Amino acid sequence: MTQLPIYEAGPVPRIASLLIKPASAVCNLDCEYCFYLDRAADPYSALPGRRMTFDTLERLVDTYLFYSYPNSVFAFQGGEPTLAGLPFFEKLVELQQRYGRSNQAVSNALQTNAVLIDKNWCDLFRQYNWLLGVSLDGPQEINDLYRFNKEKRGTWKRVMQSVETLQANKVEFNILCVLSSANVEKPKELYRFYRSIGVDNIQFIPLAEFDGLGNRLPFTITPEQYGRFMVEMFELWWPERRKVRIRAFDNIAEAVAGQKPGNCTMHETCDSYVVVEYNGDVYPCDFFVENPWKLGNINDDSWTEIARRTKRYSFAGKKTIAHPECQVCEWQSLCHGGCPKFRHGPRGNFEDLDYFCSAYKMMFSRSVEPLKKELTRLGMMTPAAR
Repeated sequence: MTQLPIYEAGPVPRIASLLIKPASAVCNLDCEYCFYLDRAADPYSALPGRRMTFDTLERLVDTYLFYSYPNSVFAFQGGEPTLAGLPFFEKLVELQQRYGRSNQAVSNALQTNAVLIDKNWCDLFRQYNWLLGVSLDGPQEINDLYRFNKEKRGTWKRVMQSVETLQANKVEFNILCVLSSANVEKPKELYRFYRSIGVDNIQFIPLAEFDGLGNRLPFTITPEQYGRFMVEMFELWWPERRKVRIRAFDNIAEAVAGQKPGNCTMHETCDSYVVVEYNGDVYPCDFFVENPWKLGNINDDSWTEIARRTKRYSFAGKKTIAHPECQVCEWQSLCHGGCPKFRHGPRGNFEDLDYFCSAYKMMFSRSVEPLKKELTRLGMMTPAAR
């Protein structure tokens, strides 16, 4: 039996990108499945008015542009990041222009529920080529089952207004669809809906939340449901693969071609990005914004110090814990043990199999060979992957 490598401290892995939460976990919606809603471990849940100050923003931009030269990636998430206000993001761009150096590439991304999006936001996104993600779980009767506002009213109509505003203002965006019990059995309906509204870039996020006893919450999908959904989605997507992008299949293609996938779930270790909270606190993953995993604070620590923290090495190594089934799995080189959240979620053990392990196997079994043939035909396989 081949022993999987254990993550050991060697050359310090650089922090390749930031996931920034300018409003922390605060949101203007009240989606039933949101994993922030019942997190006793959230160190900021009792604090009011969580917004990143301009002083912290300036410290963030100045130090990270210096540390991450020549490529710097700023991604904003929440909660709902647009609650920080448009002036906050206009200030961000101003600071990036002030502190950026010659030939430095700076990119910005933002994941939003789109409730606040209007033409002024569109002007910013279009002018500076932001990568924008909009959360929308499908047609109205599907989306509004779990995604609603503070008054418990569905959000679909307002989000669709924003989608139309983005399209009218020629802002590129992708759709993030959470796969829950509301839509996981409806791949055809979802695919046709997104195509009917002019969407050609989609990301599916499987939902798996558990109570304290390891029982699935009502909206959580099973691995078998997720696997079937993605296999059926592959069949729908394959004839339109030159017109439509589905992130999961992009990521598999990247891995098959010998490149590093964009999805950290398929990385060998969990150290490609860090989370920056509204007050400058830094954590290794958005699913583990908890005091035991705090790496430091950008107002007190340098990025080099944060990158070298023992806790960062410890968290990065959670993916390399060798489960017996992973050691003999033909797909281990693609998923590398899966996501620590889905290993830890059901029973609180990083040593467990990823909850969606069987789904990944279904997905890989259907998609890898066709993708490999396509990539070979297009001459996109690296020499090591051939």
